[in-house]
Amino acid sequence: MIAFRQLALQRGIQPLIENADLTLHDRTKAGVVGANGSGKSSLFKLLLGELTPERGTVELSGGQRIAHMAQEVEALDRALVEHVLDGHTELRATERALAEAQASGAVHREAELHGEIEALEGYTARPRAEQMLVGLGFTQDDLYRPLSDFSGGWRMRVSLAQTLFMPSDLMLLDEPTNHLDLDALLWLEQWLTRYPGTLLLISHDRDFLDAVCDHIVHFEQRQLMLYRGNYSTFERTRAERQARAQAEAAKQQARREEIERFVARFRAQANKARQAQSRLKMLERMETIAVAHADSPFHFTLPSADKTSSPLLVLDDATLGYGQTPLLEHVSVSILPGQRIGLLGANGAGKSTLIKALTAQQPLLEGKRVPGDNLAIGYFAQHQLEHLDVSSTPFVHIQRLSPTASEQEIRNFLGGFGFHGNDVFASVGNFSGGEKARLALSLIAWQKPNLLLLDEPTNHLDLEMRESLTQALAGFEGAVIIVSHDRHLLRASVDEFWHVVDGGVTAFDGDLDDYRAWLKARLEGERRDARQEKAERQVTAEAPKGDRKASRRAAAELREKLRPLKRERDKIERDMSAAQAELENLEAALADEGLYQDSARKAELTDLLGRQGDTQSRLETLEQRWLEAEEAIEEREAALTDDA
Repeated sequence: MIAFRQLALQRGIQPLIENADLTLHDRTKAGVVGANGSGKSSLFKLLLGELTPERGTVELSGGQRIAHMAQEVEALDRALVEHVLDGHTELRATERALAEAQASGAVHREAELHGEIEALEGYTARPRAEQMLVGLGFTQDDLYRPLSDFSGGWRMRVSLAQTLFMPSDLMLLDEPTNHLDLDALLWLEQWLTRYPGTLLLISHDRDFLDAVCDHIVHFEQRQLMLYRGNYSTFERTRAERQARAQAEAAKQQARREEIERFVARFRAQANKARQAQSRLKMLERMETIAVAHADSPFHFTLPSADKTSSPLLVLDDATLGYGQTPLLEHVSVSILPGQRIGLLGANGAGKSTLIKALTAQQPLLEGKRVPGDNLAIGYFAQHQLEHLDVSSTPFVHIQRLSPTASEQEIRNFLGGFGFHGNDVFASVGNFSGGEKARLALSLIAWQKPNLLLLDEPTNHLDLEMRESLTQALAGFEGAVIIVSHDRHLLRASVDEFWHVVDGGVTAFDGDLDDYRAWLKARLEGERRDARQEKAERQVTAEAPKGDRKASRRAAAELREKLRPLKRERDKIERDMSAAQAELENLEAALADEGLYQDSARKAELTDLLGRQGDTQSRLETLEQRWLEAEEAIEEREAALTDDA
């Protein structure tokens, strides 16, 4: 259990928390949310003993092992797997003691230490560490390369793997998804849902919070407010509470009308495509969400260029890559006005390369890039933050683009991006990553593009700014192409997906849920193929050289014995898909605001909540059965191979 009692904390003379009380029970998975600078990371430092409160107490259950992700990873010559294994300090200490016992010939001590290593699951530690690294996007060839071979973002993935590997009762994760692509994020999401301890998670990814967390801790007016449920439930609950107490009814009504205009615009465009229908549902939820974010400091629009072309931009049989090494080949795409495209694919597949080729920053190796006559590109990428003039101010950045613009016009515009009062004259060199990202977005918006290319635009943005960007994109009249691991942004902002995979770019026929299913099927298929290939190789290798026919027959028998187990596993997968679809339908029904306001619908609400709980429980049972089935297949494959 974690308990904060009458807690008070401040940074310098700035109070962060005042007389706050909060209790979290064991095995709670809590998302920690609030504006940047509100004290989320300081809360972690309190739990780690790195800060002491001004007043009050911090209480932890005795003997809790805490895992915390380091934000800085040194470039070491140590192999990735070894760095991950170092997270299990007790296992490493026991291994060192074993080496000493073996060197000194202490046989009884050696036997005792072997037992301790087995109790610590030390003999399966290395394959588990390897599996974590692969799940986070590393290849098998990477696992024994030195940490110094990798960039800062990849080192942070190694740090995350080490944190997950640590035996812990309490895990503290501060923005763990910042350096992950969508594939690795989905893997992490599944891992954390199965984590048996208490989890505190700081994140600005609402879909990630929805999938992992069962409580939300919100920093609100220097208090710690605990909400039961995931982030979407928190939004609804907070919106309902604010709606009852809100004095600024006129302001809320104006916001509702703005969202209704967005919904009306896209209702007219929605066709039979699942992506468009999914996006329409997301936009219809925005009215409720807008109330929860009514006090956000960010309200801006993304104006589009007055003139456009059709098509805006074409790549014709293009080969993309670096030097003479192609990464993507035979790429033929045409971008039309109003298209909204999300790019899917693993890290390193070529998504950012495609974006750079569209901007003409990356020359084509072969093929043609044909821009429209009135093409006006707005391009956001993380490296553009480095190109801001750190010796200048937000006001001067805008003024350089439009020297004739009035001071009030610039102030009003920058205010929508959270730069109020004298903030417009503050030095960019003192800005945080989030402030620089907001400024970069404002410069793009000011120039009125008709094609927006956004490469991970939300990495440094808090939840309020992400929501404002999502709403601004909903009203943008031009074309949009987005690379992002923020699924809420993708669902609300794009109508179709392109899949960057296997050296090409193809249309993906489905939405993000279909992509999750595709990714899972692909990964499982690769694992099954690898296990099958390994087993058949072993059968063939162990057979006498002259008896190739017998070895092939043995391999066929192996496949036949595994077939019933695989059929059972595949049936469980189908049942899981059906349960997941049922759960999504129930959650969609529970998103109806009228359920919570109309007392006559209380019985309907109770029934839906009960069915939601039953379905969630059934899904968890199926997931456990699936894991057991996979383990049974692996064990049978190993046993059959040994028998052969």
